[in-house]
Amino acid sequence: MGGMPLNDMPWWRWRSNVRSALHMISDLVFQQECWLAGLPGYGDVTDAVYRLVEDTWLDNWSAEKYVGTIFRDSQEAALVDLAVLRVLKILHQVGADAPVATYLEHHAWPEAVRAAREAHVRLATADGEDPDTPPRSLDVLKIYTRSA
Repeated sequence: MGGMPLNDMPWWRWRSNVRSALHMISDLVFQQECWLAGLPGYGDVTDAVYRLVEDTWLDNWSAEKYVGTIFRDSQEAALVDLAVLRVLKILHQVGADAPVATYLEHHAWPEAVRAAREAHVRLATADGEDPDTPPRSLDVLKIYTRSA
């Protein structure tokens, strides 16, 4: 999310939240160093899932519905849908209040991470950003989504 928010999409704030969630879910090093370590400022897995689906209702319908508003094309939407389905399946199996380690040790977590990574790389690249930079804190995300 660079130095300025990417606001060429009509619902760019929602895109920023989805990207932030996908970024955190897709980064195993981040998960070890921040989520498992309890580093403040980054939330936890449940927070990331909430950012992924909160305003978009991606837990109820396809990302395809948001092509042209949050997502640039059907390929982005399809990758996001796959990531959402994989993450929500785990969430429903372990429970929203499960400790971070429970998610990370779940047998399907590697597939969720892989799907989130594919979606994250596609969205970050389309936004002209390096997908390999570490995820930013929630405070930084808040600053980006407040500015116009």
